[in-house]
Amino acid sequence: MTISYTLEVANSRFGGFSKLLFRWKGSIYKLLYKEFIVFVVLYAALSFIYRQLLTEEQKRLYTKVAQYCNRSTDLIPMSFVLGFYVTLIVNRWWAQYTSIPLPDQLMCVISSNVHGKDERGRILRRTLIRYANLSAVLILRSVSTRVLKRFPTMDHVVEAGFMTQDECKKFESLHSDFNKYWIPCVWFTNLAAQARGDGRIRDDVALRLLMDELNLYRAKCSMLFHYDWISIPLVYTQVVTIAVYSFFAFCLIGRQFLEPLEPGQEGDLDMYVPLSTLLQFFFYTGWLKVAEQIINPFGEDDDDFETNKLIDRNLQVSLLSVDDMYQDLPPAVKDKYWNESTAQPPYTTATAAETLKPSFLGSTFDMRMCEDVEQSQLAEASPSMPRIQTPLLSRFFAAASPAISIKNFGRGSRGHPHLRRPWADGGEDPESVSRIEEEEM
Repeated sequence: MTISYTLEVANSRFGGFSKLLFRWKGSIYKLLYKEFIVFVVLYAALSFIYRQLLTEEQKRLYTKVAQYCNRSTDLIPMSFVLGFYVTLIVNRWWAQYTSIPLPDQLMCVISSNVHGKDERGRILRRTLIRYANLSAVLILRSVSTRVLKRFPTMDHVVEAGFMTQDECKKFESLHSDFNKYWIPCVWFTNLAAQARGDGRIRDDVALRLLMDELNLYRAKCSMLFHYDWISIPLVYTQVVTIAVYSFFAFCLIGRQFLEPLEPGQEGDLDMYVPLSTLLQFFFYTGWLKVAEQIINPFGEDDDDFETNKLIDRNLQVSLLSVDDMYQDLPPAVKDKYWNESTAQPPYTTATAAETLKPSFLGSTFDMRMCEDVEQSQLAEASPSMPRIQTPLLSRFFAAASPAISIKNFGRGSRGHPHLRRPWADGGEDPESVSRIEEEEM
């Protein structure tokens, strides 16, 4: 059963997440307490042996080994290896959920394009959507342990009403070495083509729309099958697991209290309970256990997908859509805002304060551009207008360009009037004239 706490975190408040720390079902405590107890017992056993059973010479040797193990923990890139792995697992987990086939779009297309209020029309619509649900049940039986326990054999599928005895015999007679979840989809296409020939589907455009929705539905079934078939490479999972276990194996030895090697040397504080090490174990191992729980969300963990509930919902909603709701419409009348130019739905007392907030019109809407009258006047761009340059840019513009050499500005430069910048009153720019004379000299 999926553990939902969305309502409890709907509003941010002081200590909002703290209430979630006291839950047991689906919590990290339930997931981790066995490994935590084993780690604490082993740490306490090593601490007792070091303090009570070892001689002075053995303690010196153990101190050197512990210091080596403590230094070795810095060589294991725990955050990088574990963080990247958990990110990959979470992305894969959500992608698997979005690949679960839902018949909502397909049932709307069937209800609107397969016509007939008679018994034959009802049979066609119900059979088409039943084939789609049957395909989902078959693929979920292949990937979910919960669904397989519910439908262990095809006889259970027949008894549940997803297929008839004749369909089961036809299904069993088709021999294939591979998963046969796609067979109901082929039945769907053949029945849709038959309905088109009988005129129940009125044109090829409607048939094409029906086939497109079926292909999307079948593609999700196929994606679930491939997610179950192609796992994350085993070597990556092994690397992460070895990294975590070896890190805390070194911590068991290296994080113990050690007596100083020299008689006058100051030792560390004797903490009988290694709080920082236990927190580190809780965080890193808990991170690994999260990945272990969601790497296959079709099991029976607390946060795995409720596939049986999805099957029940899909069958009930789809049959209701294509049968009971077929052309069963409420009367079309004028709406409440028929004579109003601006529709304004009412607010309750609890939400009345939201009406005082102005509508968002854009991030630049509140800029006051018209306070400076001169900046708001229109100006026409003209070649005769002088160019305004900042002092810093004027230094760069005043420098001689490599493309314009002294040779270009020699005697022949006077014969090129286009090199001189025209002034606003019809004369020449004194600045450009003086610059040219400097280049000539």
